[in-house]
Formats: sequence, structure tokens, C-alpha cells
Amino acid sequence: MAVILDSFLPPIHTLTSSSRKWIPTASSSPRWPPIDSSPKSRFSLSSESQPIKGLAVPRRSAMALILSSCIFSNSALAEQSVGLLEYIDTFDGYSFNYPKNWIQVRGAGADIFFRDPFVLDENISVEFSSPSSSRYKSVEDLGPPEEAGKKVLKQYLTEFMSTRLGVRRESNILSTSSRMADDGRTYYQVEVNIKSYANNNELAVMPQDRVVRLEWDRRYLSVLGVENNRLYELRLQTPENVFVEEENELRQVMDSFRVNKVNA
Repeated sequence: MAVILDSFLPPIHTLTSSSRKWIPTASSSPRWPPIDSSPKSRFSLSSESQPIKGLAVPRRSAMALILSSCIFSNSALAEQSVGLLEYIDTFDGYSFNYPKNWIQVRGAGADIFFRDPFVLDENISVEFSSPSSSRYKSVEDLGPPEEAGKKVLKQYLTEFMSTRLGVRRESNILSTSSRMADDGRTYYQVEVNIKSYANNNELAVMPQDRVVRLEWDRRYLSVLGVENNRLYELRLQTPENVFVEEENELRQVMDSFRVNKVNA
């Protein structure tokens, strides 16, 4: 990443049912309640049962309401943020927040790399250029945010190049922006979407036998900052369907990224 980032410039993420049932007594022969066959008796029983039914409906409604409330409550708890932890690298000069249930993965090629233990396509990393081969003074050395966005997208597509037959990538820059953080530095933010398509049978002779399917659909969020003559990049990768659910938290991660002066 350092080499490619340097290429941005020239050398310099109980009812009881009130069912009216008869309960047998201790006598040897059960005694059933007398039956009055008169119309008045029948209608009287029927009229008494009406309030019972009337009471049963609200009870069922109440139970449904309670169950519904529990379900929505659990759903709301599941969607709550898991919380963020701060990672600080005083040696290389940067810091950011990340979801506290994410785990660090070593040997991933970046300076630091965390990923979601359940959604393996969701991760965050930080990379930076070498100060010996680049002399960045400001992120504005990259040009306006729109130009930086094009370079970021090009870098992603270069990394995702595939030699497999029938693989096709669709990409789109969703947004580019510039912001002044509380540390007085300017940061660029870039969001891109990349989709990968592949044939289910790339060696098939007939075109109708090569059915194109979507392999993955991801959102990539980058934050760029400059300090210590280096270009730093925070990268967030997440599936698009997960991004919709976790957008607020992921944007907090983006906004938390800071580059810091390193003492020589």
C-alpha cells in the first residue's frame, strides 16, 4: 500500500379459561349438574358465556402485545451499538476507535488490522506511506477530494484485479468530502461501492451456460490524513447490507481517525 499511496503524488472502518367444566367429587359415582332444558335456561347459559368470550379476547390481545413488546425490545437491543474502543499507535502517529467486539488479525499486510469475528468481510485497517519516499505536507497535496476519490478507487480496483475468467467488477464513487477535525487538520473522506460478478461456469462453450452471478457487494470507506510527511489511510470494508444496519457506528469510526505528530 505504501508504494501505491506514494503514487498519488510525484516523488515528494391459567387461563384459566373460565371454561365451565365439571370437576368430579370423591363419591363413587360422578354427579353431573342438573340440566334444565327450558329455553330460558339455555339462553341464560349462553348469555353468561358472552362476557367470558368478551374477556378472553382482550386477554389474548394483551398476551400478543406483551410478546410483541418483548420481540421489539430484543430487536432494539440487538441493534444497539456494541461500543467502541480506542486504538493509539504512538510510534507511527495515528489513532482511531473500533468496535470492541472486533478482533485484531496479525500478518494481514496492513500496519494494523481488525475484523468482525462474525462478519468476516467486515474489517478496518490503517496503512501509510514511507516518509523516505514521500514528502506530504497536507492532504490537499492529493488535489481536491474528488481527485483523491478517483485515486482511492483506482487503488482498490488494482488490488482486486483477478486472473479468473469471467470475473467482472463494477465500481462507483458514492461520495467525497473534506472536513476539519478538532485537531486542526484537514481530512478527506471517500466512499465507494464495488460489486464483483463471476460466471458459474466460466469454461462453458455456449454463452447460455455461463450464468453471471453476484459474488459480493461491498462498501469501502477511506479517511485520508497527512502528518510526519506521510499519507495515512484508514480503511473500512463492509458488505452493503451490513452497512445499512451499522452505518451510524461505522461513521463514528471514520470520524474518530486522527494522525499525530511523532517525536523524532
